[in-house]
Amino acid sequence: MPAMSAASGSSALFCLLAALACHAAFASEVRISHDLPYVEVLHQGKAVRIERNPDTENMLDPDFSLTSRPCPPYCIQPMQLAPGVETLGELELAGYLKRVGRDGSVLVIDSRDSDWPLRSGVIPGAVSLPWQELHPAHTDSARIVETLVFRFGAAHEGALWNFENAKTLVFYCNGPWCGQAPTNIKQLLALGYPPHKLKWYRGGMQDWKMLGLSTVAPTTK
Repeated sequence: MPAMSAASGSSALFCLLAALACHAAFASEVRISHDLPYVEVLHQGKAVRIERNPDTENMLDPDFSLTSRPCPPYCIQPMQLAPGVETLGELELAGYLKRVGRDGSVLVIDSRDSDWPLRSGVIPGAVSLPWQELHPAHTDSARIVETLVFRFGAAHEGALWNFENAKTLVFYCNGPWCGQAPTNIKQLLALGYPPHKLKWYRGGMQDWKMLGLSTVAPTTK
């Protein structure tokens, strides 16, 4: 019996070590890029690590697996939204996310409405600001002015806007078929917000999820 117990214990230890080795292999295999295993950002003032799901069998969430949403309203967006507005990929977005909380000149905004942020989480470092909050048909002008001044850093001088010290805003929504972030960007351009201070992560949450990247619970602060 003691011999069987020892053998059994050795077998269990072997299985545990194999499982740990397997997990370590996953973790080292699924990097963000060749030279970038993860990105550390600040979310609500706390350090959060953005990394890819280490499970190579991980699948896309059902919410983002549909291929044929009706258009309108879910029409495919162009690659270039407007002249001067930069379209970002994941690595470029990560560069802005690393500045959030450390550099007061950058704000990353999740434009999605309804319960989308709660269902899928938000990108670490982003704040949730539903697209209606910047739309004059859904929000009164005084509240939009407050957002522009107190959250975006713009200055209101009579009927004119001064965006010299305004933040660089990075918008995203649900994906290349989502018009929420593009609507906000176009509205800000109409007000005179400088195009070079507006960035767009076109892939949005669909591409973020497709790549197995980290999400966190939303915050509106």
